Amino acid sequence: MKLRIPRSRALAGAAAAFAVLAGGGTWTAVASGSDAPAVHREERIMNMDGVRIDTSFFTADGADGADTAGSADSAAGKRPAVLLGHGFGGSKRDVQAQAEQLARDGYAVLTWSARGFGKSTGKIGLNDPDGEVKDVSRLIDWLAERPEVRLDADGDPRVGVSGSSYGGAISLLAAGHDKRVDALAPQITYWNLADALFPDGVFKKLWAGMFINAGGGCEKFEKRLCEMYERVAVAGKPDAAARDLLTAHSPSAVGDRIKVPALIVQGQNDSLFPLDHADAMAKAIDGNGAPVAVDWIAGGHDGGDRESARVEGRITNWFDRYLKGEKGTDTGPAFRVTRTGGVDSTDGAARLRGATSDRYPGLEAGQRQLKLAAGKPEQHFTNPAGANPPAISAVPGVGALSRLSGLGVGLSLDFPGQNARFETAKLASDLRVTGSPTVKVKVKSDRDDAVLFGKVYDVSADGRQQVLPSQLVSPVRVSGAGAKDGATVELRLPAIDHEVRAGHRLRVVLAATDLGYASPADPAAYTVSLEGDGALTVPIATGVKTQAAPLPWWVWGLPAIGAAVGVALLLTARRRTVAPAPDPALAEVPLQITDLTKKYAKSADRYAVRDLSFRVERGQVLGLLGPNGAGKTTTLRMLMGLITPDSGEIRVFGHAIRPGSPVLSRVGSFVEGAGFLPHLTGRANLDLYWQATGRPAEDSRMAEALEIAGLGDALERAVRTYSQGMRQRLAIAQAMLGMPDLLILDEPTNGLDPPQIREMRDVMIRYAAAGRTVIVSSHLLSEVEQSCTHLVVMDRGQLMQAGPVAEITGGTDTLLVTTEGEVSEALAEKVGALPGIGSAVRTDEGLLVRLDGASPSALIGELVRLDVPLTGVGPNRRLEDAFLTLIGGSSA
Repeated sequence: MKLRIPRSRALAGAAAAFAVLAGGGTWTAVASGSDAPAVHREERIMNMDGVRIDTSFFTADGADGADTAGSADSAAGKRPAVLLGHGFGGSKRDVQAQAEQLARDGYAVLTWSARGFGKSTGKIGLNDPDGEVKDVSRLIDWLAERPEVRLDADGDPRVGVSGSSYGGAISLLAAGHDKRVDALAPQITYWNLADALFPDGVFKKLWAGMFINAGGGCEKFEKRLCEMYERVAVAGKPDAAARDLLTAHSPSAVGDRIKVPALIVQGQNDSLFPLDHADAMAKAIDGNGAPVAVDWIAGGHDGGDRESARVEGRITNWFDRYLKGEKGTDTGPAFRVTRTGGVDSTDGAARLRGATSDRYPGLEAGQRQLKLAAGKPEQHFTNPAGANPPAISAVPGVGALSRLSGLGVGLSLDFPGQNARFETAKLASDLRVTGSPTVKVKVKSDRDDAVLFGKVYDVSADGRQQVLPSQLVSPVRVSGAGAKDGATVELRLPAIDHEVRAGHRLRVVLAATDLGYASPADPAAYTVSLEGDGALTVPIATGVKTQAAPLPWWVWGLPAIGAAVGVALLLTARRRTVAPAPDPALAEVPLQITDLTKKYAKSADRYAVRDLSFRVERGQVLGLLGPNGAGKTTTLRMLMGLITPDSGEIRVFGHAIRPGSPVLSRVGSFVEGAGFLPHLTGRANLDLYWQATGRPAEDSRMAEALEIAGLGDALERAVRTYSQGMRQRLAIAQAMLGMPDLLILDEPTNGLDPPQIREMRDVMIRYAAAGRTVIVSSHLLSEVEQSCTHLVVMDRGQLMQAGPVAEITGGTDTLLVTTEGEVSEALAEKVGALPGIGSAVRTDEGLLVRLDGASPSALIGELVRLDVPLTGVGPNRRLEDAFLTLIGGSSA
């Protein structure tokens, strides 16, 4: 039911709206595509109780905001409004692109920078009801006076609110405090901030610290918030006053008043606001009788794919249905979860597929019990003094951990003697867990207050690898653990959507520490045993069905042809999985590439790499050169087995390369930098990486790699103290672990200063000196000339020249023609078109000419005939000039 505002209130609102304006607005036309309506942006500062709030208002010419009911407002061209909030630490600029698109879709859109962010003044109040929430109500007052905005009553605009994280919470709070809000679309946000930062009474110290730093430091916050944070951070645990303060700033405090349609988008890779926050808000709003849809996306605060385009499209549809009144608009399923299905071999991106249900299942649907077993009925472990070293699960700011866990790579760390573990038997069939597993345990301690961290691992059939889904952990504070019989607790483990393969086990771990949380500093001894039936209860949500992958039109249009194509593809795939036998003649050759070809995806005649052939020998440092788009990165990715060539062959030490080829263990690579844990030392990071490979510790040959990298005492310092050059060398050391015979480095000197570049050059030379081989791709031609022994030059996917550096730079087929004055582009083109001339490129000195059949004397004769003002002709001996000549002047 809409709130009808009396005329007297509308007049008062108009006066209030006028009072909050500070100066006039500035209109700006926003460029758009030729077929899209032009968008206009009005910049305005509003004064709200002495705080200046920076806003932008977006509308579009001719955008359709018509109501299907055909109201008087609709006839006048008025449109619904949308308020877009930003994330913590950001500003209104972060949501400008979405605002412009919503304006084109027929909405009047208002964005603003919250207190303390962007150009807005004031202290950060963490969505204080008396601060930030009142600001939103004043913005709604302002919208009610805009001639473009549709009204449901005097002073009551039709308005929806959306935003991510901090902005998602303000959308919920706005609906709870102001009944004029008509629809919501909160994203990756919290229901109760106290539960987010103090789950079960345990302080989430790393995320809390990042909150303070992202806000600009404690002094940028309201005084009572700053004092609360400092008090909790020193004590290591929250008090009742801290919980009460954050709860009062949370949507849960007004949950019974949120009665408008809500599209709830939450992230699976999110240790800050896990899925149980979305579960709580969905149950509350649904209980109030409002329509609710829940969408679990792949990404979150810990990284991953936020699926922005899909999510923003769904939000628009949601508003079309509940603001414009378009009842025929498809708002999507009641529940959707994005599932990861491996990696796309063409671009390395994770394959995403939706699974849906016509109702939201919650976190406990379709429960199944799996018997747990332990080596001993009771397991004993300790909390170390100072809670160090801590176990590692999610690490704020290192999103690679959670993303890799989704691809089956385990990067968590538990220390022996600091945890208890219980395992199921091997699963007889695949099992999809969707929701929160639970387990009942008894905890005894020599202290009354115990803090434990529960997690569920997916353990491989051989027991050697374990994956912690989304790197999530559930803290639990156990009171009464010091009693004679201890205390029994039912531990609710992190909500996940994860498939466990047949033959795998589930492992429940209760750890004494976790890096992201504050553990008791005093040493403590724990005893843990299973209670009840000793089972792990897992939700399986059988009603959630994974969508089929989309098929080309001819598959469903012409099933017979589709079947034939499918069989052909299957047979081809089977043939490709059978690797050719090793070639004994190439057993000592690090790399031989023969007729390698790769076309761009969905293109029949555009090539990323075409008919590429070259060979690399032991002891060489090979420079792979070429302009942007030459095919260098595609070649390296095929070499590392990340993508498959369309034709041709790559052999490493005689073995043909296929994804997962065993010979790839002899290849080390540094491609886009390494994601190190900043709080750990350099040595600890390398140890952690090597453990993740599952290979024996003695095979790492770490001492040799570290000696070549030359990091010295810095290895014992935290990585956060490293310079960029030291981080690069640590990344190279990581690539060198195991001392691979073939080392691939892609732009290893990016971001380094000249002394650091020189050090990196020495690292490469030392590594190859022992008979190993290095392939380096770089844009720094002067460095390549000094560090590489051989070169491969590519352009437009093809080989231009290969050989020793001295041969390429000093070849007689490349001549430097010096002239009096500058040579015109037209004259250079004439020279390049001469018979027997490969190319002619202008330089500051004249021309670089590559001979392709013509003799130097014939060239001189032609130059004289063309009246080129010659001052000299001689062999070129600079790599840069030779490179430009070979590629015909393409941009490097």
